[in-house]
Amino acid sequence: MTELDWLFARQRFGVHPGLGRVRALLARLADPQEAFQTVLVGGTNGKGSTAATLAGMLTAGAERTGLFTSPHLTRFSERFVVDGQEVPGERVLDALHRVRPQAERVEASFFEIVTALGCLLFAEAGVTTAVMEVGLGGRLDATNALDPALSVITNVALDHTGVLGGTREAIAQEKAGILRAGRPAVTGVSAGLLPLLETREADLWALGREVQLEAAPLGWAGWDVRVRVPGTVLPFHTPLLGAHGARNAALAAAAAHRLGVGQAALQAGAAGVRWPGRLEVLPWRGGRVLLDGAHNPDGAGALAEALRGLGVERLPIVFGAAADKDVAGVAGALRPVASEVILTRALLSPRAADPASLAPYFEGLPVRLADTPAAALALLPPEGLAAVCGSLYLLGEVRPLLLGEAAEGRERWQ
Repeated sequence: MTELDWLFARQRFGVHPGLGRVRALLARLADPQEAFQTVLVGGTNGKGSTAATLAGMLTAGAERTGLFTSPHLTRFSERFVVDGQEVPGERVLDALHRVRPQAERVEASFFEIVTALGCLLFAEAGVTTAVMEVGLGGRLDATNALDPALSVITNVALDHTGVLGGTREAIAQEKAGILRAGRPAVTGVSAGLLPLLETREADLWALGREVQLEAAPLGWAGWDVRVRVPGTVLPFHTPLLGAHGARNAALAAAAAHRLGVGQAALQAGAAGVRWPGRLEVLPWRGGRVLLDGAHNPDGAGALAEALRGLGVERLPIVFGAAADKDVAGVAGALRPVASEVILTRALLSPRAADPASLAPYFEGLPVRLADTPAAALALLPPEGLAAVCGSLYLLGEVRPLLLGEAAEGRERWQ
């Protein structure tokens, strides 16, 4: 069994929130997380694009920057990026070989191992600041074993309710666990949830309060943004699409400013960000396919809003979802922008719902079923714009087909 086979097999043990095992694992690895400054980026949606933008700004500002994200789309090494470049696969495997015996001793879970692996890779690469995307929740997520210099909470929506709680208030309290008393933090949560975050006594800047956003749409080119923060204005361009893309970029800019990044570096980092699988447009058979990991109602609503903002009234949608998601809520947000729906599933995800079981949620629209992602793409019109959404695991199988790349071929839960 290869190291990656061993690691991916540990997904079957599920998610076990808690910090004891990951702290023990990090200690056995000589606490590599102490070699660099950490920024934690949590929230229900937008964590990845916010983290990627912030990492780009830090790199442009001459920080040697690590970016840790999850899940990956196509390659496991996507999770570990230093100064905009994936850590080479052979280096990842070498580090995992050294982590494995220590992980087995403490019975660490898949994500705990991946978090510790990221810390080890970043320490050995000489990273000075690591931007770490939180996996699930915050308070008991493995990344929260680190001691952040700054924390970001993008937003709070209903997702993973079986683990985090069934209300936005309960989820907000879990996510607030990444805040540290007296340390800077930035958030885009709604005003009604701010009091729950403020109980943590962080030095909190909130979007709509200390952070004011002005954004001019540039269509498919993104946004021109001006962010007003205490004492200054931060103007920049972001290629991120959708109003939520502008908001996420604004949070990253406020965080970068609080970390001492100058205007020129902030602008360069924002302009250069690329975030695969989130309102990403790729060519396909003379047309275009928009990939977006809209897997909860708020994410699907943001996708629909972005399409309307881009002048797209209706388009064909390829959709697949995990069986444990709020499919009714996601479908309700997508129906108004769908001309037809092609239902499929991620072949490598045991959590994926049977396409036929999804059909009732799209009643009133033309619906077709496809056994595989490749078959779903074959049903799309040869020209024009279509969307693929509903599951990042589905995107992870569709994206290589669009790009003509090889897929990793391992079952995916996390």
